[in-house]
Amino acid sequence: MIRIVLPAHLRTLGRIDGDVELQVDGPVTKRMILDTLEANYPMLRGTIRDIATKERRPFIRFFACGQDFSDEPLDALLPDEIAAGKQPFRVVGAMAGG
Repeated sequence: MIRIVLPAHLRTLGRIDGDVELQVDGPVTKRMILDTLEANYPMLRGTIRDIATKERRPFIRFFACGQDFSDEPLDALLPDEIAAGKQPFRVVGAMAGG
């Protein structure tokens, strides 16, 4: 099982209490995680990535094992700790301003 940590506003939108646990079939990549997340929680489609292009939305970042994977290719393999469920895949709402 893959563990996903979402920001509070996405948990509220998806009616999710706590972390999300999903079974991802195939290689554990950002694309597979996000495809599975959106299939299980269709109300999140378009909130994390653009519906048409599948590109990450501005101000959304992805972290795994303490590293920023936001700019990595969608099909790049994530660390084994994520695939094993030992570490969570984090979707973080970035902040901007001055």
